[in-house]
Amino acid sequence: MEAIVPAFLLALLAQPGDRPALLTAILADRFGRPLTVALVAGLAHGAGSLLAAWAGAAVAPTLTPEARSLLLAVALLAGAVTGMIRTRLPSRLDRWRFGPLFTPLLGVFVLALGEQTQFFTFALAAGGNPWLAAAGTTLGALVVAIVAAVLGEAGWSNLPLRWLRFASSALFLIAGTAIGLGALRLTG
Repeated sequence: MEAIVPAFLLALLAQPGDRPALLTAILADRFGRPLTVALVAGLAHGAGSLLAAWAGAAVAPTLTPEARSLLLAVALLAGAVTGMIRTRLPSRLDRWRFGPLFTPLLGVFVLALGEQTQFFTFALAAGGNPWLAAAGTTLGALVVAIVAAVLGEAGWSNLPLRWLRFASSALFLIAGTAIGLGALRLTG
């Protein structure tokens, strides 16, 4: 259970500032089926999280405990940096005619690949309990997707997402620095 809670919290903090949540809100408005779009977006996040967890589990045996902690620190610091960068509007996928199931599934999956939540999943999975890490990030992303879909694009865009990104980035920076210094044995 030790990986599921941090993974959930990291996804909950990271997802509002990422493009997949905005795409979920856009597609919920487009198809008029917010719950369906949100659940399918959660499924897309789950698939990406499973890939990241599998990769983390694959590299875990080659890492020392200090290297695993350092990997998590790097993921948190990278999340802090990317959280400070303004999120560009994702493609609205207007030309995609796959319906309310496959458009969000494919669109969110492709957009979420390489986002900070996947990196968090990878780092937590390398530290142990990869499938719990995947479950935690998937649940966190699903919560954000449901909120984004219910609010729709206008409601989601009216949230103070910029301030949330800055606050999350500050938390990631502090946690990443503390974990990194501990991994390098630079703290008492």
